[in-house]
Amino acid sequence: MRDDVDPFIGTAATCLPPSDGLAATWWWPKPQVGNTHPGATSPLGMVSACAFSGAYPTGYGRYGKNTEGVPDEMFDAAQASGFTHFQQSGTGAIRKYYNYVRVTPMVAPLDDLGESWALHDETASPGYYAATLDTRVHCEITVGEKVAVHRYTFPDTRSARVVLDLSCGGLAIDHGRTVPLRAHVESMGYGRAQGTVVMEGVPLSVYLEVHSPNWRQMLWYDRRLIEGGTRLDFDSIRQTTLRPFGLLFMGPGRPGQPVEVRMGFSLRGCEQARENLWRECGTSEPVFDAVRARTETRWDDHLHRVRVEGGTPARRTVTATALYHSLIKPCFGDDESPFWPTAGPFAFDVCTMWDIYKTQIPLLMAIAPNRAADLLESLIRVCEEEGNFPIGYRMARGADRFFRQASALAHTALADAHSLALGGLDWSWALVHMEADLRRMYGEDFIEHGVVHPITHTLDLAYGHHCTAQVARALGDKRLADDSDARSRLWVNAFDPVTGLLRDSEYYEGGKWNYSFRLLHDMRARITLAGGDDAFVDMLDAFFGFGAGPVTQPGRRPSPTEMVAGYGLNRFEGLNNEPDMEAPWAYHYAGRPDRTAEIVNSALTWQFGTGTGGLPGNDDSGGLSAWYVWASLGLFPVAGQSLFLVNAPAFARSTLRVDGGEFVVETTGHREAPVGADGIEKTPPVQYVQAATLNGRPLESTHLRAADVHNGGVLHLELGPEPSPWGRSARPPSLSDARTGGATP
Repeated sequence: MRDDVDPFIGTAATCLPPSDGLAATWWWPKPQVGNTHPGATSPLGMVSACAFSGAYPTGYGRYGKNTEGVPDEMFDAAQASGFTHFQQSGTGAIRKYYNYVRVTPMVAPLDDLGESWALHDETASPGYYAATLDTRVHCEITVGEKVAVHRYTFPDTRSARVVLDLSCGGLAIDHGRTVPLRAHVESMGYGRAQGTVVMEGVPLSVYLEVHSPNWRQMLWYDRRLIEGGTRLDFDSIRQTTLRPFGLLFMGPGRPGQPVEVRMGFSLRGCEQARENLWRECGTSEPVFDAVRARTETRWDDHLHRVRVEGGTPARRTVTATALYHSLIKPCFGDDESPFWPTAGPFAFDVCTMWDIYKTQIPLLMAIAPNRAADLLESLIRVCEEEGNFPIGYRMARGADRFFRQASALAHTALADAHSLALGGLDWSWALVHMEADLRRMYGEDFIEHGVVHPITHTLDLAYGHHCTAQVARALGDKRLADDSDARSRLWVNAFDPVTGLLRDSEYYEGGKWNYSFRLLHDMRARITLAGGDDAFVDMLDAFFGFGAGPVTQPGRRPSPTEMVAGYGLNRFEGLNNEPDMEAPWAYHYAGRPDRTAEIVNSALTWQFGTGTGGLPGNDDSGGLSAWYVWASLGLFPVAGQSLFLVNAPAFARSTLRVDGGEFVVETTGHREAPVGADGIEKTPPVQYVQAATLNGRPLESTHLRAADVHNGGVLHLELGPEPSPWGRSARPPSLSDARTGGATP
């Protein structure tokens, strides 16, 4: 499956075939670019490495910062001033862009450091990136979990250089630069050096070994060599006083004789960085191919945890790449937290929970449960240290930096993990923090008034109380369970009973239509509030554009008038916006899974593709890609309720490797998309579930317990070309069912 991955998907502005049918009625206001990068990564590893252009937002590519429509280009073609480490993946304005420790192979004087050269013959695969610069230097990069290895092959020259710039950080855009606060660099003898730069309060240490025959090494400052110097120390650096600094290795370049740069990283000092390097690379030389092979083996293991059969080559490529993008973030640095001294997992680039809690974390729980448990353990520790469960967490202190987006999202993952008995978490201690976190930020007002604005936080907090009630009841804390359960029912205060939609309020990236179809814990009562099944379906139909005409997407620099008109459509934003991710499955609760099938089929067909422009918007650290993986399998996780909703899959057969063995989704009646004489996939037919069995027993409802998936088994779906009665009467569970004698989540 690794061979099917294309790391370049999503690296350029969206370039998809013009949408047809239902998808043509959707409107995409947010930036139309995936914001991924093709650099070398390891599955959920700490380090990434890629060519550095300084462009927004990963440091790779050609685009400037934008918030609407098609992004502006900063450069005419791909270029790089070197190769940096630690990149975001698929984010937008995350305000921390890393790109630390730039390595630049040069055949020009040190004065030219910072110049950019065109990139030619770029290639990438999981764990590997390569390109040739205009200077005819061939550059290759691979990474391990905490290491990066560069290999440069120079043309015939008497003066080749490898320059390390430890002052580099951030992007080449306004307010995008990250300036080190303090720094230390030390040359330690032939081919060895180490240094620490403190970036936004985080001490990033690197230990490096450069294997080059008969080369000199020197420190440099402000592009001037320091002959005979062995140390540089900067106790205080400011924007106005920063001058670039680092190390230089210089000597003759001979064709076919590579120079290898090995780098170990740590957030706990140079000694641990050296240990990380030696543990992953050993002492043999060269090590590039061995590190690459081990990382590729790790990728093979992770990518084979989801297998699909059938489909066109293009769809298999998109699916494999979506799974790959889903497994880049979060980053795990075991025993590396710079903020607490004890051993254990440290997870960062949880960017942000608002993006990933619905899709990506449930995917990790299914196919990488140990890492999912490590993530939750790390989040609990962050809450201990900083007083908040993070809505977004980067390699820096500040768990509350994304609080405007949402509230209490970690509670959903904790509730699911407890239901699944995932990991060895101290659940009594976790519950203490779940309760305490619900009283922070907007939580106090919610407890006092039963409603808060922005109104979406009312939904978040009510849902957080529901998740807390489930864990508290399971642990025997009846008082907390009853108290949280009562508050969980206050979600109703967020809705206008006249319109059946959310009340007027401020909304973060969206409007009340985008947020009004969340999969609440009491969808039965939510649908009743809207006027019943028919009225709710009518609202959904309007939102998804059934019966509407095509719309024009925002182009480059859209006018305010154009944007106001687009927002006035109150339309599904076609996965270009996170709040819309779960909305297609709201139909399940109104007995119309056929509508879900039509929307998901349109989204899979028209919103994703091969090529650099194959994503409809920000990949959001893998949240969007994880949506594609689940949708392709015919499943959707309802985060916080330990449920999966069932839909027609995109493949005839698929397999999830889970702790309980394998969970297989198999079909009869599946029809592949037709392929034209030109080899291009045509519009796949919409397929509807006619009947279902789980492990040979009839499945009348459109949902599974999460345990059914995690324990392994076989879901068999009979598909057909027309809607059927399946799923119309047996609905997924709601909190109201407990009062009416029905099933409970």
